[in-house]
Amino acid sequence: MSAATLGTRSGRSGRFVAQAGGFRAFIPAPLPPNPPVDVSPDLSRLLSAADLALGRLDGSTSILPNPNLFVAMYVRREAVLSSQIEGTQASLTDVLEFEAGDQQREGVRDASEVVNYIRALNFGLERVNELPLSLRLLKEIHGELMRGARGEDRAPGEFRRIQNWIGPAGVRSPSEASFVPPPPHELMRVLGELEVFLHDAELPPLVHAGLAHAQFETIHPFLDGNGRMGRLLTTFLLCKNGVLSRPLLYLSHYFKRHRAQYYDRLQATRVDGDWEGWLRFFLTGVQEVAAEAADRSRQIIALSESTKQLLARQGKASGNLIRSLDFLFQQPIATVNSLARGIDVTFPTASGIASRLVKLKVLREETGFQRNRRFRFGPYMDLFADDTETEAEQANPGKTGA
Repeated sequence: MSAATLGTRSGRSGRFVAQAGGFRAFIPAPLPPNPPVDVSPDLSRLLSAADLALGRLDGSTSILPNPNLFVAMYVRREAVLSSQIEGTQASLTDVLEFEAGDQQREGVRDASEVVNYIRALNFGLERVNELPLSLRLLKEIHGELMRGARGEDRAPGEFRRIQNWIGPAGVRSPSEASFVPPPPHELMRVLGELEVFLHDAELPPLVHAGLAHAQFETIHPFLDGNGRMGRLLTTFLLCKNGVLSRPLLYLSHYFKRHRAQYYDRLQATRVDGDWEGWLRFFLTGVQEVAAEAADRSRQIIALSESTKQLLARQGKASGNLIRSLDFLFQQPIATVNSLARGIDVTFPTASGIASRLVKLKVLREETGFQRNRRFRFGPYMDLFADDTETEAEQANPGKTGA
């Protein structure tokens, strides 16, 4: 092996190639790996368990009172957690308050970036029904993700034309970086190989999605937003390939909880060609997150049924109260104005409904004001607040191209 070209331990994942600037960039080999993934008994058990957990999740969400109402909250939760991995400080409450109209207070920029993620995810889920999962579509989704956000000056919707890198705080050149993705002149070739792999139907869908996510993160094709785009790609693949009927599995919670291991496993695919180690990590995450989501779905069903029973006992007011409940499951932080618009009633009627729900302890008024009141559907929010309401942790310090 020449001094200019330094291979990985096995050459299985690609090679590190010396560049003119005195650093080595990684050039990934095409997927699927060669030699193929070793589906050991251990990996096979993990794959079966993950498939079973996804089946249970799909089954539990199919009996939700109105699944489409609840998808919005899962999407918001994923957007918050995925953005927190990259250092965004907005919580789920911040995002819901922003959507309810509170766009003046501190932290609004972070909340708006999470809303961008939600828009990009919904945009992508619609477009994958119209277009193949392609490089063109990835650029369109990236444009939605970065529109009006920090990094909007870093070529949103376009693949990078300069070198990027990943490293700790203070690193200002690729020669000091922890990892350097492919140089620009190799980018379109390796992206073309990834696009071909995205349409490979021979591998089990979860193995396919896991390999694609890792390869996307290795290529790091954009100047910013790569981490969020890689996690979005996983969701699009699972929905496009029919693994899930609705986008209710999101791995950002697992990746955030095991952030150091997440980055270590990705790096091991490059340095050691250890695709099996990455897939064990990935499939464990799928199993854990699917089980958590299925349990949350059961709690949502129980909450919906008990609350509707309570409201049905409220005499003549019960009709509007129950209508408001459907709106609150979709928008659990609301104002009188947003409630009036959401269920198409007058402001005075909506104000009376909100006051009645406060007395029934379904809602809690949060401002203490007589005007411009804001209400929180606490019992529902509590089901999602365990991992999104704490102060957002900072991402790997100095991580570029996130």
